[in-house]
Amino acid sequence: MRHHFRHEGRGSEPLPEVWTGRATNRMQWLLAVAGVACLALGIKLAVGATWTTGIAAMLMAVIGCLAAGLMILYGTLAFVHVAVKIDSYALDVRCGHIGVPRRHIPLSHVESAEFVHRVTPRQWGGWGCRWRPEKGTAVVVRRGEGLAVTLCDGGRFTVTVDDAAMAVRVIRARINHLKATGTPGATGASPAPGA
Repeated sequence: MRHHFRHEGRGSEPLPEVWTGRATNRMQWLLAVAGVACLALGIKLAVGATWTTGIAAMLMAVIGCLAAGLMILYGTLAFVHVAVKIDSYALDVRCGHIGVPRRHIPLSHVESAEFVHRVTPRQWGGWGCRWRPEKGTAVVVRRGEGLAVTLCDGGRFTVTVDDAAMAVRVIRARINHLKATGTPGATGASPAPGA
């Protein structure tokens, strides 16, 4: 993790200017292998089949294998890891290697933050982006500690990330600073790029 430190107030421990965290699930790579196998089967059927069973049946088999392979690959590669970044203005969550799906939450929209000792895929119904009416939304890539924020509109967002306790401290310090100073960041506007 990369932290840029500065002191938050007098007498307190230094908190990072920009906090970054990450969580990884290496078991997802096994599912990616299954996705590649489906793709390979689809290609083999398309190229090497004799097509004696009829065009419709073979076409459905090829398209089914290719579609299943692509969906499994996207689902696994998108949620192999999650990257979380907290700066002075927002909490940013990006999934996978290309950063999609992503979630941007201005800190002015956050009411509170708490450390969750154990977040499990079972609690949320699996890995990935999840929604449960009684719990809110979540990004779950592995079992373990996480960060949960309660939004000003009553919503809740949870993400699994390493060193979630530090993330909670950073968010709480930023929220307190925004409330105390009434800075322009408190209106929910992020700074202009390069500012």
